[in-house]
Amino acid sequence: MQTVQQAITFCSDALDAAGVCFGHGCDNAWDEAVQLVLTVAELPVDSDDSVLQHALDEGQVKRIGQLLHRRIEERVPLPYLLGRAWFAGLELRCDERAIVPRSPMGELVLNDFQPWYAGPEPKRLLDLCCGGGAIGLATAYYHPECQVDLLDLDPAALALAEENRALLKLDNRVTCLQSDLFSAVAGRRYDIILSNPPYVDARDLAEMPAEYHHEPELSLGSGTDGLDITRRILAQAAEYLEPHGLLVVEVGNSWEALEDAYPQVPFTWLEFEFGGHGVFALTAAELVQHQASLSHG
Repeated sequence: MQTVQQAITFCSDALDAAGVCFGHGCDNAWDEAVQLVLTVAELPVDSDDSVLQHALDEGQVKRIGQLLHRRIEERVPLPYLLGRAWFAGLELRCDERAIVPRSPMGELVLNDFQPWYAGPEPKRLLDLCCGGGAIGLATAYYHPECQVDLLDLDPAALALAEENRALLKLDNRVTCLQSDLFSAVAGRRYDIILSNPPYVDARDLAEMPAEYHHEPELSLGSGTDGLDITRRILAQAAEYLEPHGLLVVEVGNSWEALEDAYPQVPFTWLEFEFGGHGVFALTAAELVQHQASLSHG
């Protein structure tokens, strides 16, 4: 008989010894082992220590071993193996149709976009380049008065977003649209636009650990400096925001290239309590003020 604690310890040691890359929801071997074992054991992933002596049956032990083998030998991110991911406290479906949800914007959603959003209670929000829909769906879930549009160019990713919309029972307030950036929402204006677009530069893309090769490249790479998509967002966003509106975009390690490309633009770089970097905010007023620079960056 193997207990939950024994299985977690075994998996954690094996992950550490194998030198796998973390960053798809967990940043260390122990937390990933906890997620693996508790999910297979059908126990809540936020269980307390009282579950450690819970006995696993033979089928569960075998399943844990199979998933651990694939995680190590094939370098498949754990959320893809489990078919689920956790974002901003919500469980979502997760597979290789979209990147694993891991944006620090989840913290922003849980903090009601404060202190960066200064407008009235948001009624309409856009999740641009939504992937599996995590950011926009979390917003709709925690802000029941908000209508949310999810946009993505990739129909496969959008199909996953639609499944997650149904899972969270948000069909009445969330619209999923295939769109090349803003093309499908011409004439609409939003209180807040959130975007986690492709932003990996060519060098980082070539050097990414094997785990990232399981994710759709369309959702990662964005030209030589990682800013191809972000440039287009910056050039167009002002016309889709209310006067009090806010744009928030994640650019990760491409933040230095962004600052170099737009030296006159006053990007506000967000800080997060639980980690994450390379997320900027601009108000609608700032976008309008610097429209000339943003249109030619």
